[in-house]
Amino acid sequence: MQHSLQTITQSLLDMARKAGADHADAVAIQGTSISIEVRQAELEHAERSEGVDIGLRVFKDGKTAIVSGSDVRDDTLRIMADRAIAMAHEAPTDAYAGLADPAQLATSWDAAALDLCDQSDEPDPAALERDAREAEQAALDHAGISQVEAGAGYSASNIYLAATNGFSGGYKRTTRSVSCMAIAGQGAGMERDYDGDSRVYGSELRASMDIGRSAAERALARLDARRPSTGTYPVVFDERISSSLIGHLLSAVNGAAIARGSSWLIDDLGKQVLPSHLSVVEDPHRPRISGSRLFDAEGLATQRRDIVRDGVLQGWTLDLANARKLGMASTANAARGVSSGPSPSNWNVALTPGTVTRDELLRDMGTGLLVTSMIGSTINPNTGDYSRGASGFWVENGEIAYPVNELTIAGNLRDMLRSIVPANDARQHLSGVVPSLLVEGMKIAGN
Repeated sequence: MQHSLQTITQSLLDMARKAGADHADAVAIQGTSISIEVRQAELEHAERSEGVDIGLRVFKDGKTAIVSGSDVRDDTLRIMADRAIAMAHEAPTDAYAGLADPAQLATSWDAAALDLCDQSDEPDPAALERDAREAEQAALDHAGISQVEAGAGYSASNIYLAATNGFSGGYKRTTRSVSCMAIAGQGAGMERDYDGDSRVYGSELRASMDIGRSAAERALARLDARRPSTGTYPVVFDERISSSLIGHLLSAVNGAAIARGSSWLIDDLGKQVLPSHLSVVEDPHRPRISGSRLFDAEGLATQRRDIVRDGVLQGWTLDLANARKLGMASTANAARGVSSGPSPSNWNVALTPGTVTRDELLRDMGTGLLVTSMIGSTINPNTGDYSRGASGFWVENGEIAYPVNELTIAGNLRDMLRSIVPANDARQHLSGVVPSLLVEGMKIAGN
């Protein structure tokens, strides 16, 4: 007999209570995914998966334990509850773990307002294969492209959360995607690049041929790359990778890092961390955006908030446990899976856009580096020292001169973020809306 996710989570809670739990919460995720890959005009990979994953967290005498599984039969749920309690008896006491007070819980919401689920029929695998083949062929139509890998996918998830404090709620979400990776050149002179798109609604996807064409053009533009001269220059982070800089800021204000004492921003609450005209805003209520949600993994209502306002750091990103450690209130940013407890995470984040295009940003930069991809990283979480392998294009007199690779860029995140100059080219459908960013005075290690 097939049970609803609400029934499954409630059964887990009932059995946890019978097993001796003081409190408990349960999460159930029912998912379907289809993945198609093509290579050399042949179907390379086709996969479909579907199932239900469940997780149970129990609290007993100040101790906690988590168990997970994928078998939703009543006997299995009972075994999970018994094992969770047995594990909790052996766990250390955690004074900060625990469910939300009922007064903190989200009590009403309109899931339809977020529009996270495409109600259209699940796409046929043949339609996904057609998307992948169109992207591949569009890339291969470019002279100089030697290899192409293209793929398309679809996923649908139904998520439900329930707890003994009275919270019970769930939502559905879908994703449709197309991607293409193109390789240009031969032998040691090969270069690769990619493009792709992912949307809640398949009807909003970019055309597959455009994705393949873009991947090929990007790969071809990287041919005959050189190593630039070592020195200190301005650097523009292309919009495709600029969100990583803001990501480092978000990691530094994550409540778990603050509670551990391992953040280079631990003493900067209420201080300037960005230029005074820039803000970082989190908005979990944007319709048709993958990072949107109406409540977090602990049942608290999510809300729009300023992480940085007019350059000044406003607060940490907190779940309940880390908020308790710091003597603060949760910001409703708890995320979790079926086999792990809640931890702080960000939803949809946007940086204040600039007023110039990326080309105008390069023009204003004069001579320097445009970074379009990065590999590896050495980030000191305590000091903010930053070093990453990079490739992209050398810019002279405000115009792209030639491709470059095998270089390292370095600086300190505190100094870098305080000097950023944004363009106006951020893609609005992304969960992280961050434009191309100019950073002055970075160290470049090349020849």
